[in-house]
Amino acid sequence: MDSLIQAFRDIRFALRKDEVWRDVDFGTLLDDDMTVATAADCQPTECYCNIPNLETVRLTLVNGFGNDTLTTTPQGVVYGSLRAARAQRPDLVDKAMGRYLQRDGQQRKANAYDALNASHFSDGIFIYVPDNVAVAKPFQIQSISRTEHALFLQSRNVVSVGKGSRVSIINCDDSYGMSRSLSNNVTEIVADDNSTVYYYKLQNMNDLSGILNHTYATLGEGSTLRAVAMLLNGGHIRNHTEVRMLGTDAHTEVHGLYLMDKEQQADNYVFVEHARPHCYSHELFKGIMDDSAHGTFNGHVLVCDGAAKTEAFQSNKNILLTDKANIVSKPFLEIYNDDVKCSHGSTTGQIDVQQMFYIRSRGISEHTARTMLLYAFCDEVIQKIDLPLLRNSLSDMVKKRLHGELTVCSDCALNCGTPCVGQSFTIDPDKL
Repeated sequence: MDSLIQAFRDIRFALRKDEVWRDVDFGTLLDDDMTVATAADCQPTECYCNIPNLETVRLTLVNGFGNDTLTTTPQGVVYGSLRAARAQRPDLVDKAMGRYLQRDGQQRKANAYDALNASHFSDGIFIYVPDNVAVAKPFQIQSISRTEHALFLQSRNVVSVGKGSRVSIINCDDSYGMSRSLSNNVTEIVADDNSTVYYYKLQNMNDLSGILNHTYATLGEGSTLRAVAMLLNGGHIRNHTEVRMLGTDAHTEVHGLYLMDKEQQADNYVFVEHARPHCYSHELFKGIMDDSAHGTFNGHVLVCDGAAKTEAFQSNKNILLTDKANIVSKPFLEIYNDDVKCSHGSTTGQIDVQQMFYIRSRGISEHTARTMLLYAFCDEVIQKIDLPLLRNSLSDMVKKRLHGELTVCSDCALNCGTPCVGQSFTIDPDKL
């Protein structure tokens, strides 16, 4: 086994006493036949699954590698391969990369998984938006796993948004075929004063693949982050999110929806730090667990000393469809200030019997009534998506997932059923 893969495996034992990482184990994916991805594994792919009628700037990573190009727009927006950006624009990259580890002139220590990524990532995506620029088209980062053998992947994305600017980013994790892969990815977001970032994370992987995603966001004064994560499929997915509001009047919303079945596992860890006064945060995570699926939610809100007038709200709600499915929910508030409004809560249960009776008494079948109730449960998170076309498409995908129709086929993560060798096409979920 490659030394890098062995190092990833050993990290679990080094962190076994850490509450955040104690239950994280990707060991079942790390067999002896897994190899570290190289540039030779970057297979070109021409199969693109577009969101109907939504124009995006597409940035693609195949097995952790990009196309090694960098683009600069007339407005001064820079985007492309992180590897190319480090070579051509180190002045921009160095200002943003690793920013989340810097605090009041001190350098914090990265966790072991993050440190492994920092020293060995293959490539990634770099996006820079200068001051006072509103980017019209969303950026769509496609991170694709496509291989004939088991691969260990590491990529790193860096997003730097200037003062008073606005940008939307759609980050998709997809797999083609049923080959096994394990990804250790990091995304850094630096939002300067009075900027706005919309960040959407979409994940639809095969049952043999795992992802460890770190998302670190640093917010300046008056800045806003609205993030939504949609977990639709995957053998083992862990989303580790840390948001630090280092300026006054910052605003954070982090929401998530996870739909797991079979033996799938979904872990969500969210840490939100209120370091300055008059900041607001809201978290809403919902999950539906079927068959023998397992999920965890670990939410931690920290209100620092001096962070007066803080408002922080945290909620986790889950539905278990079988007696073998389970969820571990641990919402947590750590408050060092009296002048705050904070709440947290968690619920776990089954489909409401009285609601089922009410719907079925109107002549609706049990299967349809069940799907209606589950979709209504999911819709609260779906409505948090600000892009209407993306919201409608994901709404249809969630409906298909609840019907058991959305799986990972050999060609496309959206299961369109259309041959896609050497051609581009658009999928309209309304017609599926």
